[in-house]
Amino acid sequence: MWSAVRNGCSDDVMNPIALDMPDLDAIYFDPSDESIVGKQTTDPLRFAFSGKTGPHVGGSSVPIPQSKTQDAMLNALNSAGSIKGRCLYIHIPFCRVRCTYCNFFQYASSEQLIAEYFAALVMEIERKAAFVWTQSLPFQAVYVGGGTPTDLSAEQIKRLGQLIRERFPLTPDCEITLEGRVNRFSEAKFEAALTGGFNRFSLGVQSFDSQVRRAAKRLDDGDVVLTTLQKMVAYNAAPIVIDLLYGLPYQTLDIWQNDLEMYIESGVDGVDLYQLLELQNLPMARLIEQGKLPQPADTVMKAEMYQMGADFMARFHQRRLSVNHWASTNRERSIYNSLAKTNAEVLPIGAGAGGNFNGVSAMQHRDMTAYIEAIKQQQFPVGMAFRADPNAVSLNHFKAAFDRGVLLKHDFHPWFERLMPLFEIWQQRGLVTITAQAIALTQAGQFWSVNLATNLIKIIQSDKANRLALAG
Repeated sequence: MWSAVRNGCSDDVMNPIALDMPDLDAIYFDPSDESIVGKQTTDPLRFAFSGKTGPHVGGSSVPIPQSKTQDAMLNALNSAGSIKGRCLYIHIPFCRVRCTYCNFFQYASSEQLIAEYFAALVMEIERKAAFVWTQSLPFQAVYVGGGTPTDLSAEQIKRLGQLIRERFPLTPDCEITLEGRVNRFSEAKFEAALTGGFNRFSLGVQSFDSQVRRAAKRLDDGDVVLTTLQKMVAYNAAPIVIDLLYGLPYQTLDIWQNDLEMYIESGVDGVDLYQLLELQNLPMARLIEQGKLPQPADTVMKAEMYQMGADFMARFHQRRLSVNHWASTNRERSIYNSLAKTNAEVLPIGAGAGGNFNGVSAMQHRDMTAYIEAIKQQQFPVGMAFRADPNAVSLNHFKAAFDRGVLLKHDFHPWFERLMPLFEIWQQRGLVTITAQAIALTQAGQFWSVNLATNLIKIIQSDKANRLALAG
């Protein structure tokens, strides 16, 4: 038995991993397939794989026909929940400008459009909050993401926080995060968020270097960002965490080192270090093709930047919460991120929001007109829905373990033994370290953690399919 969420996030206890398999001999995989086991190299951090997969680990699920989506949602929400780990995700799909690397952009911010959307959002909140499933157990974390939620007005931010606290059952220590950017996140908005009940703030800084920021279409110079963060920290009212992105155009190793140092100087409570991934069909890719921006870092350089970041965090005794997230104070718990990467249920609200609950996974309409019209018609604004993979809970445990950087034997019996041939090759490749009780990712394994998790899940799913075919 093991605690489903680390870092003090939950008392929920789940069974060990138990995919329905008839026998326990070694699992099938091709040990010569370097896309699975990695390359034999003296430098696995930089060269274990030809490129990163991700940014998220995939799985499998069964689509629900569109004609049955409404009934599926209604049935799921009309039944009490049983999984204690649960989160609420609310999406605000607006940004003043589109960052050149971003594939989440939906709508440019305008007061009128935001007002229309917010009215529909309130209706969806009030409707979904009233269902049996919603009220049956408390939520441990709420995340208002985007987009740029801080583009809402101060009054809208306050009202949203109040609605969350008034309508949903929350644990006493529920983490309620407002995501945003520094630009136009005024003291009035910050104070309104605090008044409304938000108790954590996640801000996308990406870099403190002004040239790097301008190339990425970030709107404030680095010194403005630093000063604003320090003012927010001075309130001493809630944890402030930031994202830093590595591999951007103009971002040299020296600039990256300065970004890390500015994180410490800002005094914020935590940081995520994310790497720039595929740019296909994004504005940055077009600007590079046109010669208006230099090439971003390749995988080898990004591996070096990750190493710099991880070593820097260790040198400054930052508390590691995952392979890419660190805390500088005990205030930062990252409950939502920890829960959402396990088997926790996530109730989605808002255009473009995705979630899963009571055996149903749903992706809501991204199109604003379709979303608002569905809300007005008292329909669920769902674009796609799926029946959860029966093995999703088990596979999510694997994903969460790779994100933490360690797979404990007692969490994954009997899979720990069945997968040992794969783990042994990964150890030979310098990606993991095997002990009697755990598989720990090396620094190289941490950099390639999504590749490793994706490959392991593919092996498990392929093995099960092969066995079922043979049995049939």
